[in-house]
Amino acid sequence: MSFVHYAEIMKIYTRGGDDGTTGLYFGGRVAKGSEPIEVNGAVDEAQAALGWARALSERGGPMDLLLVSLERDLWVLMAEVATLPENRHKLTAEKSLVTSAMVERLEREIDALSALTMMPSEFVVPGENQVSAALDVARTVVRRAERFAVNYPLEGSHVVEYLNRLSDLVWTMARWAEGSNHRTARSN
Repeated sequence: MSFVHYAEIMKIYTRGGDDGTTGLYFGGRVAKGSEPIEVNGAVDEAQAALGWARALSERGGPMDLLLVSLERDLWVLMAEVATLPENRHKLTAEKSLVTSAMVERLEREIDALSALTMMPSEFVVPGENQVSAALDVARTVVRRAERFAVNYPLEGSHVVEYLNRLSDLVWTMARWAEGSNHRTARSN
């Protein structure tokens, strides 16, 4: 079987990166091994890991919906990181610029899940089930992205803050996904 006739519809390759550089949002090029690209590479891996956890989750359920929103947030974060400092004024809040409100939303999600789950008092052994194991992998990848982001500080940015809270949220989601320690939902 040949896919040659489909190749004329859309080409995925541009050859623009054959020289070891990649394009940035709003223009400019940097080396593929530069700090912003290392950050975005780790964030891209984190997004894929969250997608893996999503694929193991019940479609349309609360975990699925939360993971989709987090994956979309990471597009925003990657756009911000992939913008030269002189073009940061072109970024749009929550479309291409991480905001404090996005960080606060993560904190609310952590608090809500924590209220539904008995948190462990000792170290966790990952692998209780496939979803929690995938989330634990995703958390470690988010932490790596955070470590890269710390070395590429963006003035006035919430990127590091967001990644820090995201790793906390993904850890909390993994504990919730384990399911054995769910609390009864509280009514207010």
